[in-house]
Amino acid sequence: MAQYVPTKSVTDWIWLGLGVVFLVVYILVNEIDRWLPVTIPLELAITGLFAIFAFNDYMIIYPGWQVSFILARYPRKYFHWFATAFYLIILVGLWRANLVHPGTLNISNGNLLNLVFPLVSPIFAYTASRSIIRQRQLRQTNRRLQAIVRRGERERIARDLHDTLGQSFSMMTLKAELAKKLLDKAPERVGPELDDIAQTSRHDLQLVRSIVNDLHQQSLSEMMLTQGKNLAEANMVLLTDGENDATEWPTKVQIHLSPVISEAITNVIRHAHAHQVEITFEQTPSAYIVNIQDDGRSKNNYARAGSNGISGMQQRMNEVNGTFTITHTRQGTLVTLTLPKEQQVS
Repeated sequence: MAQYVPTKSVTDWIWLGLGVVFLVVYILVNEIDRWLPVTIPLELAITGLFAIFAFNDYMIIYPGWQVSFILARYPRKYFHWFATAFYLIILVGLWRANLVHPGTLNISNGNLLNLVFPLVSPIFAYTASRSIIRQRQLRQTNRRLQAIVRRGERERIARDLHDTLGQSFSMMTLKAELAKKLLDKAPERVGPELDDIAQTSRHDLQLVRSIVNDLHQQSLSEMMLTQGKNLAEANMVLLTDGENDATEWPTKVQIHLSPVISEAITNVIRHAHAHQVEITFEQTPSAYIVNIQDDGRSKNNYARAGSNGISGMQQRMNEVNGTFTITHTRQGTLVTLTLPKEQQVS
């Protein structure tokens, strides 16, 4: 851009103005995903003007890297459209440069080597971004599988508890009831004591059964593993933050949150037309918080006739004194789940 300073003509001012517009658009492409259908073509058009009419093939490197890196999160067809327009601009720019400056395309022209970097930028950036996404998803999948393996060990312990302590408590109950019938000494004292033993053993037996039942419910890792596959089949990228810490949350907390998160993701797949879903797991001193943000088509009226999805999620959270909110954001739709920590012992 230095060649237009100091300005000597209206043309110089126009190119400087386009440079400023390009800078603004470049920032918007990074910051506001919902504007990408407008900002990406606009950025490409501005750099195309420089390439075709100002013979500047350097500025187009910026969208070559930036846009290609971003489009790796979206269906492949969008990158194909972008790459087609990108390389068409370069070809037209070279054709026009050769018309104005004959010999530009001559093989002996050393400046042609400067085109190597612009030409490889989109392919290299797209490939690198896809590789990063795949590696991230693979690492996350491995962590989920490890959590499931650990869960398998907990289930084994649960079976042992049921087979040993469960039988022990059952026998305790039977013996206490039998002893109550047989004892004839100090019946006014033994009876209440035996009643208490029987009541305690029944309570403990019920507690063991409750623990076993909870351990057989779907954990966060199992749910995320399943939903991650579902999103991948729908060509959507799943990003998470804090998931590893969330797998250590109390079992009851995971049991309460997993079906609601699963339903929210199912709604995204069915109705949002999104390309990316980001789930954030947070823990505060008083609550467990999950945010589910998609970049799909958001709307203010989320309830649909004949649909129980939203009301079902709301009801599930209300039953455990949690909160469920769904709001419109500039990215798309944000679902927030909050579960008070005292619920983990309920």
